[in-house]
Amino acid sequence: MSASPDRRTVLRGAALAGAVCFGAAACASGEQSSNRPSSDAPVELGPAAEVPVGGAKLYGAQRLLVSQPTKGAFKCFSIVCTHMGAILNKIEKGQGVCPLHGSRFEATTGKVAQGPATRPLEEVPVKVKNGTLVAG
Repeated sequence: MSASPDRRTVLRGAALAGAVCFGAAACASGEQSSNRPSSDAPVELGPAAEVPVGGAKLYGAQRLLVSQPTKGAFKCFSIVCTHMGAILNKIEKGQGVCPLHGSRFEATTGKVAQGPATRPLEEVPVKVKNGTLVAG
């Protein structure tokens, strides 16, 4: 004869099942939290000299990637992966890399270099003001 589960065990199981179903429903519907900062105000990233010519730099706290394809020309993109909303965590061979499913994006254009993502990264305006990168 098996013992019936206590009330706490039943409620804990129901809460877990609800969380899993909610998460699955959000994924199935394509809804993703934006993972972007809530403010659209311009943000200072740091010295422009920190971004190498022909290279790129991640600004994790601001969720941005800045590249400098040619001297003095900067491009900026959101580092929120367009596949499932994970945050790109490194740059390899001129590409931002998503740790979740391996999508890769060209740092100079934001275009998809390798899926499963199919949409490019969101471009963000960037300028240099008194030697400092300002995004937004």
